[in-house]
Amino acid sequence: MTDLKETLKKLISLPGLSGYEAPAREVIEAAWLPMVDEVSVSLLGSLHALRRGSGSEPRPSILLAAHMDAIGLMVTGIQDGLLRFTEVGGVDPRILPGLRVTVHGRKNLPAVVVQPADYLLEPSQRGKSVAMDYLFIDTGLEEIEVDELVRVGDLISFAQEPLELSGKTIVGHSLDNRISVAAITYCLQELQHMKHNWDVWAVATVQEEETLGGGFTSPFELNPTIAVAIDVTFGKGPGANDWRTVSLSKGPTLGWGPNAHPYVHKKFLDVAEELEIPFQKEYIPRHSGTDAYAMQVVAGGYPTMVIGIPLRYMHTPVEMIAMKDMERAGRLLAETIVRLEVDFMDKITWDEVKDEE
Repeated sequence: MTDLKETLKKLISLPGLSGYEAPAREVIEAAWLPMVDEVSVSLLGSLHALRRGSGSEPRPSILLAAHMDAIGLMVTGIQDGLLRFTEVGGVDPRILPGLRVTVHGRKNLPAVVVQPADYLLEPSQRGKSVAMDYLFIDTGLEEIEVDELVRVGDLISFAQEPLELSGKTIVGHSLDNRISVAAITYCLQELQHMKHNWDVWAVATVQEEETLGGGFTSPFELNPTIAVAIDVTFGKGPGANDWRTVSLSKGPTLGWGPNAHPYVHKKFLDVAEELEIPFQKEYIPRHSGTDAYAMQVVAGGYPTMVIGIPLRYMHTPVEMIAMKDMERAGRLLAETIVRLEVDFMDKITWDEVKDEE
């Protein structure tokens, strides 16, 4: 059985920026391979793993999607041996100064993000957070060595090591969204001991942070019956306590909004309540910002659900999750899958589900 904590810590120590996910994909494939019947890689780079159900063919299938790409940086120029850069995915420049990074040039180079002294900045930039255009990355090398080893377009990844804190929480970069990859892994482990009628597609998608590319292309190729996006959502923390945030350690979220089909949502809700699996309801009045949107609208469209794992400090090198939220998400996925009847789609209604008295 895969040691999920160690696998997760390994995953969030890797680069695998959006569009360049191979380092993460290799680790995920090794973890999933013993628990599925076949594995393949899409033309875009998403990992597809099939665990066959026990029902008679043709079997319905459920697609579980978690994006494996990470945010990071890219070299845009070299100035006096220092690197100019831009973002890959959404990066808040406020968190960058002093950050340890790895520059993936002709060889991997340890480096730090630096900023000029305040008095050297333009007047508009003094005394406040410095815009990305004024920041540099310093490898410590002489200018001639930098010119030999680094090119415009080279990737730059965060280099913070994972940290275990009290309360069974883990801090690190790329937990968005490799914690959801861990939840799917947990689900696959649970299914090893369960009988399920439906086929299960475990999919680690690419490019979610930039294009939703894997979210569009994988369901188009695999043609599932229903699709579930597992992603992180905003955890409550300093200055983040309104209806758009949820609590750590109180269970995964069930998304409620236009990217979640009411009938599929109700199925997950019923299973969570039946088994007393802690969960939270997440209100998503618009585009969920996840692969769910892509999976919902590609081809003829698929009934889709959004499962969220609470995460503090999103898109920073110190993202924080509670392991129990991941485990509960994985268990809820597995328990719902085994309760999907062969004729589930015959009973689905395309109208809003009414509360039962």
